[in-house]
Amino acid sequence: MANSKIIGVGSYLPEKVYDNAYMESIVDTNDEWITRRTGIKERRVSEADEYTTDIAAKAAEAAIKDAGLTAEDIDLILLATVTPDYFTPSCACVVQDKIGAVNAMAMDYNAACSGFVVGVIMADQFIKTGAYKNVLVIAADVLTKATDYKDRATCVLFGDAAGAAVMSATDEPGVMSFDMGADGSGHAMITSLAFKDDSEELEKRISGRKETILMSGQAVMKFAVKAMADSSQRALDKAGLTYDDIALVIPHQANYRIVESAVKRMGITDDKVILTIEKYGNTSASCIPVALDEAVKTGRIKKGDKIILVGFGGGLTYAACAIQL
Repeated sequence: MANSKIIGVGSYLPEKVYDNAYMESIVDTNDEWITRRTGIKERRVSEADEYTTDIAAKAAEAAIKDAGLTAEDIDLILLATVTPDYFTPSCACVVQDKIGAVNAMAMDYNAACSGFVVGVIMADQFIKTGAYKNVLVIAADVLTKATDYKDRATCVLFGDAAGAAVMSATDEPGVMSFDMGADGSGHAMITSLAFKDDSEELEKRISGRKETILMSGQAVMKFAVKAMADSSQRALDKAGLTYDDIALVIPHQANYRIVESAVKRMGITDDKVILTIEKYGNTSASCIPVALDEAVKTGRIKKGDKIILVGFGGGLTYAACAIQL
């Protein structure tokens, strides 16, 4: 049975920036409050005519180039998003066409902010069973299009981004272990409505737009801290590793206080964690691959290093995996 390994990474961030001064101009908030509560200084914002498939395709092309492959080499595209261009077709099919991955099966899935890690785990299974050789995992969202800019509690959090990784069959060590799960009893903690008519949910949204994101911040934080720390530890245990073996932990960048508390619960020092939330905000499932790409490109991690990817998200969901680069 082959191993699966990340052989290429890529990301894309829109050029437009909403800094905290801009947020002060549109809602009752200030830089000091935003920074203290979230750790965010800036967030990237897609243009009005820039959608999930547009940014996903750019991240995908960067990852394929980094892997030294062509689009025709890709056998499967897995795309995590909560802000699709369409209900159907899938964003993955649109991206397949945009990048020319003519030999690839393509499909979307929704594990919210856990999506990239879940995609890595799914790709690992397809590769280890011999079904596919090269799998492209993409996480992309334009959360600012689903943001209620009248809601001061949530509008400061979200940004837009896409990240991608190419995973391939190899004899070298790659994905060593994983842990993932869900707690559907918390489904109402983070919501964005589609067809469902729910007068109570609509009433909670200041803007009256049911597709905007609504979140119960304190309840989510309590879940997130425990879920990320516990899931990471289970992944380590399954791999026979400890944090001493790990070069870097790449967590979902939801909120600085959540990451800080999870790191404390893990019992590790800050130098083992990468943070990008100050520059980009919470970009959903793409937080982790964007941070992974940045860590690789800046030399913070290198080939042979062991890392932990860990996230949590709406659903509620959580996932962690231990990987050797």
